[in-house]
Amino acid sequence: MPTVIVHVMNEDPFVAEIEKLPEPADQCITFTNPRRRDNKPLHFVTNEAISVIYPWHRLSFLEVMPGEESQGEVELFFRP
Repeated sequence: MPTVIVHVMNEDPFVAEIEKLPEPADQCITFTNPRRRDNKPLHFVTNEAISVIYPWHRLSFLEVMPGEESQGEVELFFRP
């Protein structure tokens, strides 16, 4: 499940997971495990909620974070 940073119009961004990246024809996106970037709960989502559904017109953009499987593919250039 990719982790994304969700940028909602006129709101602070939050972190969540999505099942798959959205298609161009999608009208809404379902996010699971929504939380603030410091891993605290969101003030506008109840504590029992495990998913939220947002319509595309409320979102500015999504940042897709690298997953665990791609961590091994990233080469870091540094000197010990």
